[in-house]
Amino acid sequence: MTKEYKTITEIAGPLIFLEKTEPVGYNELVHINLPDGTTKRGQVLDTSADVVAVQVFEGTGGLNEESGVVFSGETIKLPVSKDMLGRILSGAGEPLDGGPRIVPEDRVDVNGASMNPYSRMPPEDFIQTGISTIDGTNTLVRGQKLPIFSGSGLPHNEIALQIARQAKVPGSDEPFAVVFAAMGITNEEAQYFMEDFEKTGALERAVVFLNLADDPAVERIITPRMALTAAEYLAYEHDMHVLVILTDITNYCEALRQMGAAREEVPGRRGYPGYMYTDLASLYERAGVIKGLKGSVTQFSILTMPGDDITHPIPDLSGYITEGQIVVSRELHMKGIYPPINVLPSLSRLMNSGIGEGKTRDDHKAVSDQMYAGYAEGRDLRGLVAIVGKEALSERDQKILEFADLFEDRFVRQGRDEDRSIEDTLQVGWDILSELPEALLTRIDNKYIEKYHPAHKSN
Repeated sequence: MTKEYKTITEIAGPLIFLEKTEPVGYNELVHINLPDGTTKRGQVLDTSADVVAVQVFEGTGGLNEESGVVFSGETIKLPVSKDMLGRILSGAGEPLDGGPRIVPEDRVDVNGASMNPYSRMPPEDFIQTGISTIDGTNTLVRGQKLPIFSGSGLPHNEIALQIARQAKVPGSDEPFAVVFAAMGITNEEAQYFMEDFEKTGALERAVVFLNLADDPAVERIITPRMALTAAEYLAYEHDMHVLVILTDITNYCEALRQMGAAREEVPGRRGYPGYMYTDLASLYERAGVIKGLKGSVTQFSILTMPGDDITHPIPDLSGYITEGQIVVSRELHMKGIYPPINVLPSLSRLMNSGIGEGKTRDDHKAVSDQMYAGYAEGRDLRGLVAIVGKEALSERDQKILEFADLFEDRFVRQGRDEDRSIEDTLQVGWDILSELPEALLTRIDNKYIEKYHPAHKSN
């Protein structure tokens, strides 16, 4: 027989504190029965010999000392099934699309473990997003965790949706799915996401979790774990290759800070909890490929840098854990360029594992290096032009300066629905490189110039 405790001594923000309970487990699921007959859910946050702290998912409004608390004896579990594909769920896993509850094939603990490094396979399969600045210069590899660093007001949500629509492994007929989790978004953004998924047909192969800004902060901490649990189930039980898109990690970290303040913890950098690095790692490290299993989990986590500060604790810690970053530029956005991805501070540490002959194309690395070098020099020359004027530049430098403009206008810029294949991306790269004298193509082997350069291909 389950016991109901009416020993609430304190209610602080989203937390309640109980005394005189029997031993309970950390992260245990709790049901709170209110005097008006309604029930709320919570989770054990801290437990000691004298006091148990419980975080309440639906907020503590209406709770008082007469409320009864029942400990379930189990952690939060997500009902999982292949029927999840095509569904839109709340951040707590409840249907938002008017459909029925999911009939579970299994119920899985959302607090999954990080992947054992010994069991990891080195990622090596190229994932095509259809976005040239990612595919061409900062390639995503199956099993990688690659965050997008953005800023307030930049089109990171549009980029996320475009990736969700277009991502695929070229030449592979293996089942591919997308798990999309949005945290702390407005109702307007939620409608935009839902309409886009339904209109474009991307919903057929997607599972969507939406946590709204007016939902309790505590639920925001559960949402990414729900998404990753669904992704792991589809990947390792149904042999699917799953791309997980989490937006916005900054809202998740704000919820962590809010919970830390409610627990009166000693704050770390800028008020965030000292354990935020460990907490973020527990999410990011659930991506990868496991030896002996066919499926994989790849992660794109999007975070908005407060004040566009890349040294802020959230992007700083994320950069330590993940395998690179894609940086969205406010300067390119102000020029009207979409997607405004700046390739210079962007990095994919696993790019070399997923490109080359048999994966993308033999000239991929050389073209990427040459474009990067030319664009970097061209950006530096813009600063010089502001001081001495364009006329003071040598003919070589003027060519490089023009290349930087071409790179932004033809390689970076593309339509919101434009899905470029890797061949298209590399062709655009060759087209703009052909505007430079061949003598300046110092990072490309002559055999690739003879094979792919437009001037030689036409001969």
